[in-house]
Amino acid sequence: MKRRTLTALALGAALAATAASAEITFRHAITGETLDFEYGKKGGDTEAFKKFKQSGKNPYNTDKAAIDKGHSLYLTACSGCHGHEAEGKLGPGLADDYWTYPRGATDVGLFEILWGGAQGMMGPQYTNLNADELLQIMSFLRSIYKGDPAKAEWLK
Repeated sequence: MKRRTLTALALGAALAATAASAEITFRHAITGETLDFEYGKKGGDTEAFKKFKQSGKNPYNTDKAAIDKGHSLYLTACSGCHGHEAEGKLGPGLADDYWTYPRGATDVGLFEILWGGAQGMMGPQYTNLNADELLQIMSFLRSIYKGDPAKAEWLK
């Protein structure tokens, strides 16, 4: 009987460890298909991105250097459509509570939109920016957020 109990405990611990290390499944904002990171711009498989794939929380959200780099990347890659301070132009504003895709209120959802694209003119960015650069852009966007903190899913 002791042996069965120990085996059951060991199996339970192994299952818990597997569940704890399982990666999040990232999905396309429109189709719901699983996003494939094999085809993206190289160089983005950093420790920060690996943590993000496990936790769903952007580790750069409070990193000043990453926020500054994200601002620079945003100005180059995003401001033409979304405005220099994410106020919105051709594309929607990105610093308030209104999200065309409500999932954008989460770090995972925002990443999915950036990586895979969405409707309208928002094309996939995985060929222009690598995964780590997208996380840095996201950290900049979170740093200029002007909405209600209670609606800021990434703060929870």
